[in-house]
Amino acid sequence: MTKPGFEPFVPVRLSDRVRRLTANNPGYMTGPGTNTYIIGDSHSVVIDPGPAQPEHIDAILEATGASVASICVTHTHPDHSPAASELARLTGATLVGSVMSNDGHQDESFSVDENVQHEQWISGHDYRLQAIHTPGHVDNHFCYLLEQEGMLFTGDHIMEGSTVVIIPPAGDMADYIASLQLLKSYEISALAPGHGALVEQPMEWIDWLIDHRLKREEKVVEKLAAFGGKCGLKALTALVYDDVDTRLHPVASVSLWAHLIKLEKEGRAARETASLADFTKENWKLL
Repeated sequence: MTKPGFEPFVPVRLSDRVRRLTANNPGYMTGPGTNTYIIGDSHSVVIDPGPAQPEHIDAILEATGASVASICVTHTHPDHSPAASELARLTGATLVGSVMSNDGHQDESFSVDENVQHEQWISGHDYRLQAIHTPGHVDNHFCYLLEQEGMLFTGDHIMEGSTVVIIPPAGDMADYIASLQLLKSYEISALAPGHGALVEQPMEWIDWLIDHRLKREEKVVEKLAAFGGKCGLKALTALVYDDVDTRLHPVASVSLWAHLIKLEKEGRAARETASLADFTKENWKLL
């Protein structure tokens, strides 16, 4: 059953300047689907055009009247950016975003004339967006802050009602927490996530996310210490994520790996091997 307000291809007005379209790709990793945001009613900016679904691209064209000035991509995971190249071809819009080397999870169809820079401005006739580099979920992740309304388009940096997966080596838990802390220095009135509904208490949610990640890290240290020696990732996942549905443990183990790498960088933990070839077979210990 489709969540109300997230029917595929149906625009929902969130403010005077902003509308949301949701792609038809619901799932346990994407929630109701990937959110595409449209800023302005003409000469629009489209944020995260989503997967290359013809019906979704048609919905964007209909909502904007094919009048698109810029297409901004938060990051190049395959549920966020593949529609960008076709939408740019059809509208002549400028592609804005950051391209990184493929770690096996990137949309290689996405390209830009110039990679976006931290705190760069993207301007329209009645709006300005500021790009904010927020590495962590992946290194090339940017959020975009709408100056006139304080709405922050967060991609996969922040989602409504849940945490995001951090996948090393392109994802980095230390960077992720630092990026959350960075956002607290901006004037933000609402979070518009890549998946889920608006978050209208942004600082409270950001504080909760930071606290949640640090408490999970404390639990990693506690459970690793209880072994008194080396511990494999599978066994550690079962202990650290004993409050999470076991069906999600394969995904949780990836974020656990990111926590362990953070502890390793801080000189608090070490792994038996230095190879990233198969992280599931690594044994870890506290230092």
